[in-house]
Amino acid sequence: MVRRLTQRQLRNESGDVMRALDAGESFIVTRNGAPVGDLTPVRRHRFVSRDAALAAFAHAPAIDAEWFRTDIDRLADPDPAPRA
Repeated sequence: MVRRLTQRQLRNESGDVMRALDAGESFIVTRNGAPVGDLTPVRRHRFVSRDAALAAFAHAPAIDAEWFRTDIDRLADPDPAPRA
């Protein structure tokens, strides 16, 4: 559940707010009763095992390396010369 937090509360209780963010809570910051921003915890990187990664991509379509390279070259300029 997202908690509402006034601008004043954010200023006066910033330590408590930071600890709550660290614990996974989210906030909507308000000013004069109107929402002005969201505070959400940063998504931390987590380790994914090799087996879990392989399982996630088990049913993904095969990639044609030649087609992939052609597609990338079409989108990106392959000319190694410096730009002016």
